Amino acid sequence: MRAVTSVEELRRMARRRVPRMFFDYVDGGSWSEKTRWENSADFGQLHLRQRVAIDVSERSTAARMLGNDIRMPVAIAPAGLTGMVHADGEILAARAAQKFGIPYTLSTVAICGLEDLADNVEEPFWFQLYVMRDREFVDGLMDRAASVGCPVLVVTLDLPLSGNRHRDVRNGLSSPPRPTLRNLAELVTKPYWCRAMLGTRRRSFGTLAGHIGNLDDVSALAKWTDGQFDPSLNWSDVKRIRDRWKGKLIIKGILDPEDALRAVECGADAIVVSNHGGRQLDGAVSSISALPAVVSAVGTSVEVHVDGGIQSGQDVFKAIALGAQSTYVGRSMLYGLGAMGEQGVTRVLEIIHDGLHKTMGLCGVVSVDEIGPHNLVFGEVETRIRQALPAAE
Repeated sequence: MRAVTSVEELRRMARRRVPRMFFDYVDGGSWSEKTRWENSADFGQLHLRQRVAIDVSERSTAARMLGNDIRMPVAIAPAGLTGMVHADGEILAARAAQKFGIPYTLSTVAICGLEDLADNVEEPFWFQLYVMRDREFVDGLMDRAASVGCPVLVVTLDLPLSGNRHRDVRNGLSSPPRPTLRNLAELVTKPYWCRAMLGTRRRSFGTLAGHIGNLDDVSALAKWTDGQFDPSLNWSDVKRIRDRWKGKLIIKGILDPEDALRAVECGADAIVVSNHGGRQLDGAVSSISALPAVVSAVGTSVEVHVDGGIQSGQDVFKAIALGAQSTYVGRSMLYGLGAMGEQGVTRVLEIIHDGLHKTMGLCGVVSVDEIGPHNLVFGEVETRIRQALPAAE
């Protein structure tokens, strides 16, 4: 088998191997999907400053994230339905991340439950929390995360209600797939996925087990989930979570500097500049273009991370140059998972690491701490981003 050299190759492979409803769930965005695609495209508008005749023979991609040493400034983002992209997907992705030396984040709407994942990996993982209407259930999730040793809670704020994801509606997304003629015909063409799924018992939302009476009743589960997203979510809820959670707290879903400052006031240890992968408010700015203004607003009072559209080590380099202390990959990880299971996730991380390592050398830097705005070349296209950067000291 020839070497896979890009995330796009893994995307194409995953498209052939993963049932359409789950591939589209990963690949798609909301409404026209404009923001989803701009997340990636806007990285291409940033140009790197090449440097020469600098000794870069000894380079390190090592970084720190919330006080922990990591192999590179990347973490695995929370992703719902990971276990439907590949059987036991959360376990495989977590193992790949932990072996590589970066954090893994489990989603509230994962297929593998909190306790189940803890039993199947060697190191602690992070947990992502949706603030649902049932606050008693939310408190229970936090207690469960603490009991299995999760050191970090990632609270996602940008899903008070669900954006219109047309692909999911057209495909009749459900977990597991409904036994319709259309779905059965699709599954016949996906033997790789089917063989793996036949070997697992994990086919529904594991973390929700025990809270919903019948997880096999797809219609009841969908109704419960849709009804649980809470439009009344506000900063007092965030403060309440901060008071209850004793570990590190990350607030995810920040695009506006005012919201970033509110997150700092609530005691966040880090914030994630994110538009939910373009799956919520279509027409919102890309994460990378929102990053500099957020960094300028919060200064050094909190760690600033970013996700959305990262497919290469050069994307990571550009995000760090614009002020992020770390980044997250979600779709890229899922493409690798769908294409090749744990090996595919590892390959994504290798591609990103190799790209970051080589880009550092060609830009004349030997450590992540050296990366900054001086490594970018700003032209007319980037003027609005440059204007948002904090003034040099």
